Amino acid sequence: MGAALAGAWLTAGHPLTVWNRTPARADALVARGAVVAATAAEAVAANRLVVVCLLDDDSVAEALADVDLAGKDLVNLVTSTPDQARARAAWAERRGARYLDGGIMAVPPMIGVPAAGPYVFYSGSPALFEEHRTALAAPAGTRYVGEDAGYAALHDVALLSAMYGMFAGVSHAFALVRGEAVAPGDLAPLLSDYVTAMTGFIAGTAAQLESGDYTKGVVSNLAMQVAGKGTLLRTAEEQGVSAELLEPYFRLMERRLEVGSGEEDLTGVVDLLRR
Repeated sequence: MGAALAGAWLTAGHPLTVWNRTPARADALVARGAVVAATAAEAVAANRLVVVCLLDDDSVAEALADVDLAGKDLVNLVTSTPDQARARAAWAERRGARYLDGGIMAVPPMIGVPAAGPYVFYSGSPALFEEHRTALAAPAGTRYVGEDAGYAALHDVALLSAMYGMFAGVSHAFALVRGEAVAPGDLAPLLSDYVTAMTGFIAGTAAQLESGDYTKGVVSNLAMQVAGKGTLLRTAEEQGVSAELLEPYFRLMERRLEVGSGEEDLTGVVDLLRR
């Protein structure tokens, strides 16, 4: 990801100094005009805008442990938790730097390709974001989500969590037809279209959460869906497929039915997840 970001800045004509813990990985960027730094400190000293893209939060602490950050604008694009981002922001500010945290909503091949729809959530110093907005937009679109430095990570992980939930459902669907005379390639477009069609419930869930009325606009109520889950579980058993990806959600549905109304939507599950 770091190499993809750096390449996009070079393509956009920005002067760039790069540093990598494995020096050879910077060779291709140097060939395109980047200046390579021997140390992280040397890279930081080269420009006011400093972008970090390493493995994790511990890597950032290690790489910048003895680096002078006074007067720097530090943009951290490492995937972290909201609390880690807030702690890193305080750490940077104590060392005299303005701080912006980022959550990249793209994979490396999407970077620098606007048509692919890449973007980055940013949170932290609004002044830093506004001053460097044009440069930050070169690799991917920008979405500023607030002065709380943890909000970029919060948005990032929220979307990633939804993605993995989708992956779980898709895995179960393919497992059901595995071993039958149903080609995965034939199921794939049907699955893709259906999952896409079902995303309409997201806006409805948000509206119910905001209004507090979980019975508004319900199409398939909770009681009906709890009753219907047996067919899904029995089919899994008949097909010799573990239902472990579905059962936790079904248990939450049952618990919500015990304390809520059968006329509700599935929105009440959100409240059960809150500790």
